[in-house]
Amino acid sequence: MSAQLIDGKAIAAEVRARVAAGVARLAARSGVVPGLTVILVGEDPASEVYVRTKVTQTAAAGMRGAVLRLPAETTEAELLATVARLNADPAVHGILVQFPLPAHLDVARVVEAIAPEKDVDGFNPLNVGRTAAGLREAIVPCTPLGVLHLIKTVRVDLGGLSALVVGASNVVGRPMARLLLGEHCTVSIAHVRTTDLPERARAADVLVVATGVPGLVRGDWLKPGATVIDVGITRAATPEGKVRLVGDVAFDEAVQVAGALTPVPGGVGPMTVAYLLSNTLDAAERAVSRR
Repeated sequence: MSAQLIDGKAIAAEVRARVAAGVARLAARSGVVPGLTVILVGEDPASEVYVRTKVTQTAAAGMRGAVLRLPAETTEAELLATVARLNADPAVHGILVQFPLPAHLDVARVVEAIAPEKDVDGFNPLNVGRTAAGLREAIVPCTPLGVLHLIKTVRVDLGGLSALVVGASNVVGRPMARLLLGEHCTVSIAHVRTTDLPERARAADVLVVATGVPGLVRGDWLKPGATVIDVGITRAATPEGKVRLVGDVAFDEAVQVAGALTPVPGGVGPMTVAYLLSNTLDAAERAVSRR
């Protein structure tokens, strides 16, 4: 068997096209153009690349995108004041603080300071709770939304399937489990310290892996025909001394067993940015409805 590869780049392009059409409709109806502001503290090279991608795709979707670059020595009070100013700006519908932050800044305090209705990452505790409760007004983190979309391109009806999420973070694992529950899956959550992880993985019709451990999941861990979504992405050195991106799933082994599989790169990553745009459009539409 050779697994169907799930093309995250192509599917993300479809999502971005849908968002662009929604932006145009909102602007024509209300005169409002969704605005996303990204706060970047310091000069982390990887963060610079991510932010550039986000802002470029924001503009391509017809939205207003802006980057506020703050020096690495920015104090917590200064950063919180910047967030407060954006919270009060009606032209800003989405606020994203790019992580990682310099070590002297408290990530939890910063996330809590973002107005829940502008928290397009879905990390504010109020949005975390709303997502856990399955409430409609929740802003759900972008990566789990993108992962669910990828799964449903190959399995339209997930009802009754066994799903395993490996990784229990608030960013991916826990909200992912809640979304799969909403699709009527029977859901389990595991992590790198789960003692019987291979056995649990072999029972899963749908397997989502988000641990940051390269090659953790082997091909013989998989149920034949399973849908496997690899969220992990790590820079690894090749024997030739080059650097390549690898996932949490041993791809060359998994592709011989799974029914459908995301590549790394080109799988989940593009969907995360696409759903950031989607969340920003949703936030703008809700702001208009509250006027």
